[in-house]
Amino acid sequence: MVIEAAIHLPAHWYYPVRFLAVLLTIGLVSRPVLSFRAAFPLASMGIGIAVFLIWIGPDVLWGYRHHWLFDNSITGTPASSISPALRRNVLFVMLRVAGSVALVPVLEELFWRGWLMRWLIDQDFLKVPLGTYARNAFWIVAVLFASEHGPYWEVGLAAGIVYNWWMVHTRNLADCMLAHAVTNGLLSLYVLTTGQWQYWL
Repeated sequence: MVIEAAIHLPAHWYYPVRFLAVLLTIGLVSRPVLSFRAAFPLASMGIGIAVFLIWIGPDVLWGYRHHWLFDNSITGTPASSISPALRRNVLFVMLRVAGSVALVPVLEELFWRGWLMRWLIDQDFLKVPLGTYARNAFWIVAVLFASEHGPYWEVGLAAGIVYNWWMVHTRNLADCMLAHAVTNGLLSLYVLTTGQWQYWL
């Protein structure tokens, strides 16, 4: 009954419920082992700005996003799944921005560079210091990070390489979270000011 009710939540309630669930998960499970103290805050923000420019640059300069390499049945199409009604819903937009800036960077950095990059080196990943470089782990994570971003896979690959490099350089997950948050914040601002909703798949 509960599962069925969750499945049939109205669209405008789905995102707030998911937002709160993820926030509670981070607070209850991950917060005790997380540090949000960036060692290089200004440089991390600069990295975040650079990745944002990498993300929108190809479309702004060359507009090739609908080439078959990026618009096909495997990668998907560069079009937003957000309905026009939700785009006008202030609560949804606020939570979408907050999630992009405050939740996604924490979750993704915990998974990709906090866990997977270390687990690929040694399955007892807690023995592997954060930021340890191993070529296979570095490139596997970058490629998988790219695949997560569908039709934006090539800029996703570039972003994955940059974030991986920054993790190796700083050995501090908080710096990667900050860089990722800046990228997502600028991308959210870009979406809302230009109407380029396709960046929010």
